[in-house]
Amino acid sequence: MTTAYLNGDFLPLDQACVPVMDRGFLFGDGVYEVIPVYGGKLFRLAHHLKRLQKSLDAVRIANPLEVDAWESILTELAARNPGSDQAVYLQVTRGVAPRRDHAFPDATRPTVFAMSSPSAEPVDSTSMQGITAITLPDIRWQHCNIKAITLLPNVLLRQQAIDAGSVEAILLKDGYAIEGAASNVFIVKNGVLVTPPNGPALLPGITRDLILELAVANAIPFRESSIPDADLRGADEIWLTSSTREISPVTKLDDQPVGAGQPGPAWKTMIRLFQEYKERVRRGQAS
Repeated sequence: MTTAYLNGDFLPLDQACVPVMDRGFLFGDGVYEVIPVYGGKLFRLAHHLKRLQKSLDAVRIANPLEVDAWESILTELAARNPGSDQAVYLQVTRGVAPRRDHAFPDATRPTVFAMSSPSAEPVDSTSMQGITAITLPDIRWQHCNIKAITLLPNVLLRQQAIDAGSVEAILLKDGYAIEGAASNVFIVKNGVLVTPPNGPALLPGITRDLILELAVANAIPFRESSIPDADLRGADEIWLTSSTREISPVTKLDDQPVGAGQPGPAWKTMIRLFQEYKERVRRGQAS
């Protein structure tokens, strides 16, 4: 049975309930994180908690827990659930208010919820063959750097991609590729790795940042710069990255092959480096 955490208690997931007046339910007034667990160890927890704090600050919710408390709760949650590899989801909302009002209520207690589920191995036959993607206009709001639970535009965009027989949508805004509906985007051109710079238009991805760290450590040329639509379509390789997706090579975009139409050499190098990093996490040699 899956165990969840809710406001100080560990309990079966199907017994975790919040009041209907919770502002997360009524307004989507909250933020979240998804943290991989490898070998029972939380992956880059400090980075995830730092991003959580930035999201909470941006929406003016006081962090209900100190860093040590977060680590203790999430570690225990992972230990209470099956599987050494998991994905931990945590969510903080503004809490329960006495009435429905758009304005912030006074002195509400944030609602803290977390759950964990077994994670499938992202590097499987599908990854080795590559995935398909389509491009769509970015219809989201102007604060995509906040990891907010109000994800309806992302849901609609991702579903549009699935309805078209693709795995993900790469979002275009003012002629530039921004990110995926649920992922960050990279291209490779002439051996150089390129990803859009962090800013309000996209979520600062934890996996994205690790890829750049690995590039620095292994002398892989890269730059953070805008990706024009033409450069996206003319790329030798396209990758989509996230905590659960890790690094997925796109081999077909809008029904056209990307590069040679198969995962490229730069992806093969980076996924090897990423898997080696994961193994160090499992051994307690990295975080």
